[in-house]
Amino acid sequence: MMRILLFLATNLAVVFVASITLSLLGVESIMASNGVDLNLSSLLVFCAVFGMSGSLISLLISKWMAKRATHAQVITTPNTSEERWLLETVAELAQKAGIGMPEVAIFPSPSANAFATGWNRNAALVAVSEGLLRQMRRNEVRAVLAHEIGHVANGDMITLTLIQGVVNTFVMFFARIIGHTVDRTVFKTERGHGIAFYITTFIAEMVLGILASTIVMWFSRWREFRADAAGASLAGREDMIAALQRLQAQQGLPTDLPGEMSAFGISSQTKSDLAALFSSHPPLEKRIQALRNGL
Repeated sequence: MMRILLFLATNLAVVFVASITLSLLGVESIMASNGVDLNLSSLLVFCAVFGMSGSLISLLISKWMAKRATHAQVITTPNTSEERWLLETVAELAQKAGIGMPEVAIFPSPSANAFATGWNRNAALVAVSEGLLRQMRRNEVRAVLAHEIGHVANGDMITLTLIQGVVNTFVMFFARIIGHTVDRTVFKTERGHGIAFYITTFIAEMVLGILASTIVMWFSRWREFRADAAGASLAGREDMIAALQRLQAQQGLPTDLPGEMSAFGISSQTKSDLAALFSSHPPLEKRIQALRNGL
């Protein structure tokens, strides 16, 4: 229920902000003054506002959403030696990476996983699962934390948001051009738009969105290699490899991260060749090999 409410709240916020922005920019319609042709400049502004708004709002509330989606508990005052060690380790790694101290949290999950999120590299959130703390040695947990700090230091959340926003923009833009063309040439609508425009646009957005998601997922996989390299630099190459090998031994087990958070976790499931195009993480064996090769 909480995820549905968060989804609805995010979309309402997007519509509200986008509507105000379009009014301020003077974009009232995507149609030209003759009521026949598309106004491509207005269409591009319309799509950019809606395409970027969703991504930016999601980024701005990412910590809030992540805490609620995973039931993560932020450590404010450590109650155990383990929590104290977590805070001290993250503080040490953040200082080495040159970023501000992130919030540190633990979320309930029997599987070994961790994630980092936040709109600002100096005000991020780093969270680890209870399963990760139970199943990994401290040097391996430190390497996982270094990997997540690497994501923050590299600005991966911001870059991924911008790429998603640009992809959203052009998916909406070209889908409406396709819808307009079909409405005019096939269904012979002379002015305005008929029902064929809306149906075709919807279908085109679905198809183009699926194809475009491969671009976003390619970047997501690439940033995992960068975060592994950062983790190796901050915590040691052998410890980073050992942590990935520990995760590799658990392949096939559920990750227990909600769908909207899976791209931010350190671990994911093995996929078929086709499904791998839509995977947010490269295979663990490739990540381990890249570290061994010094990449």
